[in-house]
Amino acid sequence: MEHCPIVSSMSSRLGHQGHWSRTDTTPDIGSRSRDRSRGGRVFAHGASTFAAFLLVLLLAVLPACAGDARGGEGRLNVVTTIGMITDIVERVGGDRVVVTGLMGPGVDPHLYKASAGDVRRLSSAEVIFYNGLHLEAAMAELLQQMDGRTRTRAVTDGVSPNRLLTPPEFEGQYDPHLWSDVTLWMSAVETVAETLAEVDPEGKEHYRENAAALLEELEELHEWVRERVEELPLARRVLVTAHDAFNYFGKAYGFEVEALQGLSTATEAGTGDVQRLARLITDREIPAIFIESSIPRRNVEAVQAAVRSRGGEVEIGGMLFSDALGDPGTEEGTYAGMIRHNVNTIVGALSSGVEPDRVAETEGG
Repeated sequence: MEHCPIVSSMSSRLGHQGHWSRTDTTPDIGSRSRDRSRGGRVFAHGASTFAAFLLVLLLAVLPACAGDARGGEGRLNVVTTIGMITDIVERVGGDRVVVTGLMGPGVDPHLYKASAGDVRRLSSAEVIFYNGLHLEAAMAELLQQMDGRTRTRAVTDGVSPNRLLTPPEFEGQYDPHLWSDVTLWMSAVETVAETLAEVDPEGKEHYRENAAALLEELEELHEWVRERVEELPLARRVLVTAHDAFNYFGKAYGFEVEALQGLSTATEAGTGDVQRLARLITDREIPAIFIESSIPRRNVEAVQAAVRSRGGEVEIGGMLFSDALGDPGTEEGTYAGMIRHNVNTIVGALSSGVEPDRVAETEGG
């Protein structure tokens, strides 16, 4: 399909017109909220209605050009959005799938806009997995266009609504960052296995076995996180980060979570936000705050400077991987490795200066 002249011409024009995007209030297929009255369709960064026309036309002609969408050696052609999904699809799918992840290391999914190349990749896929719950807000329109043409599934679909968080500052929408609670991400694994088996019934047992092995590993990872966190005194379990991506982590593992920005990075933090956190850090003598791989560090450094202006001191405790995995081949390049890195970084930085026997005293009341 990459060589189809019609697709090449149209996608080139679409690329010149700008990326397809929506406001992050746009409903997102697979989300628990189906209210389609909030927010209108817009084109950001100079995109025009002509780009919309080209996109619709491009999608219309793709079936004629696509031919056999199967990957190499008859494997399923799967496209994913964030790296955390890519990792579990590769694990569950094994040698029966070819997986293409759209968002690499350091990419902010809240702001990511699909390119013309992404349209081609999505259109050639047999299965598309995305997070949902408005995480990929700027891709919502494109994912909606794909639904019905291609098997398109939000991995959060299988999570019971009573386990989803609805922070008041997010106006009734669900927090999409489920992967920071390992037990919730286990539900995503089950959804992936179920969907692959529906599309490829011959591989059902293969997917079931791979998912079972991965779920066992994640159960062990969950227990490891709980044990590692127990090394940190209760009074030190205050996690301050660049944006609100760790609420599920806090609930699952007993942390109070504070952030400079809200659930979506589309909203800029203001001076009041900086001063609020600086006051909290100074009053409670929090030893460390954390930057994130997908967000500029200058915002957290502004909080650090504000703390110092109040006569306090706080360290940058390290980099956490919140909305994206690390580089391929590194520990943080896998979901399990990302979780281990984050927990070790958090516990190590927040336990600075704590005597070992203080942990036992704190836990004993």
